[in-house]
Amino acid sequence: MTSPFEALLRSTERALLHRVAVAQSEGRAPSLVGAVARDGRLVWSGARGCAEADMPGADTQYRIGSLTKTFTAVLVLRLRDEGLLDLNDPLDKYLPGTGVGEVTIAQLLSHSAGLTAESPAPWWERTPGALRPELADVLGEQPVLHPAGRRHHYSNTGYTLLGSLIEAVRRKPWEEVLRSEVLDPLGMRRTSCDSQAPCASGWAVHPWADVVMPEPAEDLGLMAPAGQLWSTAADLCRFAGFLVQGDERVLSADSVREMRTSSAPSEPGDWESTYGLGLQIVRRNGRTLIGHTGSLPGFVACLWADAEEGVGAVVLANATSGPLLAAVAADLVHIVVEAEPRFPEPWRPMPEVDEVLLELTGAWYWGTAAFGLKLVADRGVELYPLSGNGRGSRFRVRPDGTWAGLDGYFAGETLRMVRGSDGQLVHLDLGSFVFTRQPYDPAAEVPGGVDEEGWRGLLP
Repeated sequence: MTSPFEALLRSTERALLHRVAVAQSEGRAPSLVGAVARDGRLVWSGARGCAEADMPGADTQYRIGSLTKTFTAVLVLRLRDEGLLDLNDPLDKYLPGTGVGEVTIAQLLSHSAGLTAESPAPWWERTPGALRPELADVLGEQPVLHPAGRRHHYSNTGYTLLGSLIEAVRRKPWEEVLRSEVLDPLGMRRTSCDSQAPCASGWAVHPWADVVMPEPAEDLGLMAPAGQLWSTAADLCRFAGFLVQGDERVLSADSVREMRTSSAPSEPGDWESTYGLGLQIVRRNGRTLIGHTGSLPGFVACLWADAEEGVGAVVLANATSGPLLAAVAADLVHIVVEAEPRFPEPWRPMPEVDEVLLELTGAWYWGTAAFGLKLVADRGVELYPLSGNGRGSRFRVRPDGTWAGLDGYFAGETLRMVRGSDGQLVHLDLGSFVFTRQPYDPAAEVPGGVDEEGWRGLLP
């Protein structure tokens, strides 16, 4: 259920437009567009520019640079979900002969394969992709800088390899696969590899004078999967909704949630950001945001979404540098969430009573630590500490009647009910931890046993 309000409050809209106006002015961008989506629906957009007669809008195309990588990652996850590859497989299994084939697909997705950040000179973002006709031209003579899996090192060349992997498995061009499997199903008709009018021109703004110079817009060739796309604020708001909710036509909610889960260590000294599978994960304004930034000569872009609140923001500008769009997009999310908090789903009783599940609920003890266990949707359960900072997790039921941990310390671990010879529930087993109805219940199989004299008063 979404908010009953179809539009934002006028005060919220003014605050959003003010933030966009300040960003365009202080960032010295020829134009800047911002947009906000809630529950996958565009609820606001605004723009500022230096040419009033040619003001951009939510349907104006800008180049989005490395935001393209998230689309490439979605295509790889689709191949995984179809059983055509495993993320732990080495690249060489599907794309032999690269010279770096021992790195895994997951490492490429999370920028932890240890590959170089850029291709050899000349600067690939300002030169035609035809200068790098083969993967060997993209990778160069020394493509590996760090041991695979040891650290996060952002790599444009790694996503070039993923694009070629997609083409090798699908036997179709990356662009064609992207259009048919992601863009068309999500209704992103204004996202493309080449610019389509109306579109913004890319500019370089002089750092010490208010003058500009046009930037080239090159076809990136093999490196297209790392940064080729043009898109609009409206289209990217649709994509933000997908990254929050998933879409069975493209990628399930579970697989999108996997993309949003940290898969690589933070850069040294940066405790505010990490990386999932094709998605940046950052802490801003006390919130966890997922999405991606992007830049190419003449353009900068950012998409952030707060999955918990269902709010996403997109900011696009046509300047090589200047506007700090990561901060602007985070502020747009913050403005909406603070000014207009999300309405919770109305409480409703469960459609039917399941006595087995009801038997699970209530207080449980791991040793002397008290936990609560409650039912959630679709026969799932949630375990949480009743005091202190204990380990909690959500669990999803399996066909065999056990539960699989979804998050937190017990992610992937198995929760099962243990019954006595009389069929009565005695305790819970969670990854070998025993949870009992009473602290150190003598009737349960507590590892190490329970002292025969039980609880006592004064210490000896």
